[in-house]
Amino acid sequence: MDQYFLRGFLCGPLRTSAYSALKMRSNAAYAEVRRGPQRNVLAVMVLLMLSSVVAAQKKSSCIDCHIKLDDPRLSAPAKNFEHDIHRGRGLSCNDCHGGDPNADTSEAAKDPRKGYLGKPRTVDIPAYCGKCHSDANLMKRFNPSLRVDQESEYYTSVHGKLLKAGEQKVATCISCHTVHGIRAVSDPLSSVYPLNVADTCAKCHGNADYMRAFKIPTDQVSKFKTSVHAKALYDKQDLSAPTCNDCHGNHGATPPGITSVANVCGQCHARQADLFQTSPHKAAFDQQGLAECITCHSNHGIAAPNDQMIGTQQGALCVNCHANGDKGFTAAGHMRSRIDELIASIGKSNDILSLAERKGMEVSKPKFDLKGATDALTHARVLIHSSSTAEVDKVVTPGLDVANKGYQAGLDALAELSFRRKGLAVSLVFILFLALLVYLKIRQIESRQPVAKEN
Repeated sequence: MDQYFLRGFLCGPLRTSAYSALKMRSNAAYAEVRRGPQRNVLAVMVLLMLSSVVAAQKKSSCIDCHIKLDDPRLSAPAKNFEHDIHRGRGLSCNDCHGGDPNADTSEAAKDPRKGYLGKPRTVDIPAYCGKCHSDANLMKRFNPSLRVDQESEYYTSVHGKLLKAGEQKVATCISCHTVHGIRAVSDPLSSVYPLNVADTCAKCHGNADYMRAFKIPTDQVSKFKTSVHAKALYDKQDLSAPTCNDCHGNHGATPPGITSVANVCGQCHARQADLFQTSPHKAAFDQQGLAECITCHSNHGIAAPNDQMIGTQQGALCVNCHANGDKGFTAAGHMRSRIDELIASIGKSNDILSLAERKGMEVSKPKFDLKGATDALTHARVLIHSSSTAEVDKVVTPGLDVANKGYQAGLDALAELSFRRKGLAVSLVFILFLALLVYLKIRQIESRQPVAKEN
């Protein structure tokens, strides 16, 4: 028996062809017993092993029966189970529902004395799944890296707390992972694959009728899909971009509060979060009970940040709290003016270098060096979260120096081009002058030659 055959029947349910192969090999092993005593011991061992596997892998009568039923509610589970991750690990109906999968009648298959449980109540589902998923020793057999605290964490969530309080219209394990067609998280067809998470949450949270009793908004997912995060996730296929569970958690799903939302955002935007913690805004936000990050950026419908958000002009976020004359208003205006100054300087330098390049001048080095000014601009935009004009100036000033050097390099390149053209013009005039002199000399020589007399 080769290793690939062994792997095939030990890692999952046997298909019909594999089952037939086992029977054939079992018969072959029996024939070996009769051929000679020298192979009897090995053949008997193979026969016993194959016979036990054949018996253990007998096809489940649950699937045989349900897949033939006309009622879709009863046949769908058997059909969906074909691609379920549990089946791929060698599990079957009885591993969750109990009963006897080898029985010949439905009554015998559902024998309570053999642990038949049937359809669990909503309140029992977390513990139902937790029979296996909370058992560390059992889970090591399938996926040692999988956490085994999902059930206990679930009861810390809003969903779990409501379920314990007797609420039936809350999400449980099967609400998100489905029931009989559960797929690995890494499977693009999984209901909890990153691209599918928002739609999975929206089954409840986007349903106004279903959520009416809870008195919470139902536009979260629609707003999220307009956000900068969604554009990265769906348009750019960036699976590291956040979706619902990245901010709210998955098994312990809880909306972040005023005191915790900055920690959630800071998981990705660590530099901005650190700067805010040392800024004057930190104490002001705490005093007024304002949530960090989302007060300026909102939560679900987060737009891509832009320079119009900072400053004292109409539409800037700063003027929502600061009035003309106060320190914050002045600081906002200064930071915006410095950023605009750097943007203009970079644009002017890039334009003149591009012009010189189009005219054939070598300006690749100053164009590369100009990236230093662009990096300074990016850094300055981040430093706005410190609310410190001094910190912004520390970055903008060197950036302006780099941009100005780039502009000067462009001027020098154009000046050199002009010099070359003037030199070329002078050279051409001189060459033409010499050509004219040669021509006149030739004419002079030709005029001095005697004309031959005719006979």
